[in-house]
Amino acid sequence: MADGLPAGLASVPRGRVVRNPLSLVRVTTAIARTAAGFGVAFMIQSIPAMIDQLPNMNPVWSIVMVGALVASLAVTVIVSAADRWLRAGHVAFAAIYLVALVSWPFAVVDPAEAPSPDSYWLYYTLTIATAMATVGLGIRLATAYVVVVPLIYGVVRLTPPGGGVTITQAVLDSVYAIILGGAITIITAILRGAASSVDRAQATALERYGHAVRQHAIEAERVQVDAIVHDSVLTTLLSAARAESGEAKELAARMAGNAIGHLRDAVSDAPSGDAEISVAALANRIADAAAALSEPVEVDSDGVRPGRVPVAVAEAMYSAAVQAMVNSLQHAGAGVRRWAIVRGGDEDLVVEVGDRGSGFDRDAVPNERLGVRVSILERVASVGGAAAIDTAPGAGTVVSLHWPAVREGSR
Repeated sequence: MADGLPAGLASVPRGRVVRNPLSLVRVTTAIARTAAGFGVAFMIQSIPAMIDQLPNMNPVWSIVMVGALVASLAVTVIVSAADRWLRAGHVAFAAIYLVALVSWPFAVVDPAEAPSPDSYWLYYTLTIATAMATVGLGIRLATAYVVVVPLIYGVVRLTPPGGGVTITQAVLDSVYAIILGGAITIITAILRGAASSVDRAQATALERYGHAVRQHAIEAERVQVDAIVHDSVLTTLLSAARAESGEAKELAARMAGNAIGHLRDAVSDAPSGDAEISVAALANRIADAAAALSEPVEVDSDGVRPGRVPVAVAEAMYSAAVQAMVNSLQHAGAGVRRWAIVRGGDEDLVVEVGDRGSGFDRDAVPNERLGVRVSILERVASVGGAAAIDTAPGAGTVVSLHWPAVREGSR
């Protein structure tokens, strides 16, 4: 064993970026972008029919509904590319399409010229709407949308404004749309379920890794205490038992005093830990934790200098850094730049975790939310360190962990 960690750990990575190919965030982003891309293709496909059929529609309806559908599709493409507000963008298109579908029969100018038996141009964009609903809604609402909206289309097609097609034609159109939308919904649900399982497995692995390291630190401390007991306490007891002369008894008394001093030192140092690990090993642990996350985190440890810190300090800095990275994954948004920097030595250790995400208002965080207050601020303060959080809405977040705490006037 070395540096307070099991042997065989890799050397400290330099600027390593870990990319996990499968996570719920990545799968959702990929599905959203695919839906937006196919949406553009299907919308383009509907243009010839749209040009042919819109003259028979109320001009106001045509301008409002076509404009809203095109604008919402453009917004969907933008939010999918930017990986922000995905659900809102996709739900907006699905909702606008439903409004257009329901209002369609009331906007027809001459039912005698309604498209029959050719499909109305909204049929080409029906698949887009069901795909958008699958991305933006939960599985139950998406399933309901995939079934109900094609049925509404079939009912409208049976009316004179909808073309007055036969029941067979209306059923075929509806069933085809339900099958296609259902397939998209099923595939999306399977991919999201698999990604969620991977995320849970990663979180479990990270938790077990941290537990193993803590257990190793406890074992190292136990070995040290055992050594004190064996080398000092037991030897003192044996000497005291065999002491017969005054000099032997005086020597036994001194040995007892020394043993008590060793034990007192061990107890007084317990909060910070007698066992130590190197700063480089701490940086390695943080890099390994970043490797287990579902979003890439750039790890930079070029500024690490030789030195060792107590295990309790390393554990607090490590746990606070991991909590900061987890908070970033949960709240900063997907696809943003994230980094973790470890620098300094045993007298000026600094760990910085940051992102270019959405940021937050610290004053707006409820007191019962313990992730920042307990897991980061108080945890580092409990070992004599200090934590600073620099954030603002839309400006990203930077968490700086210092050990020991910077004293006033020392800068």
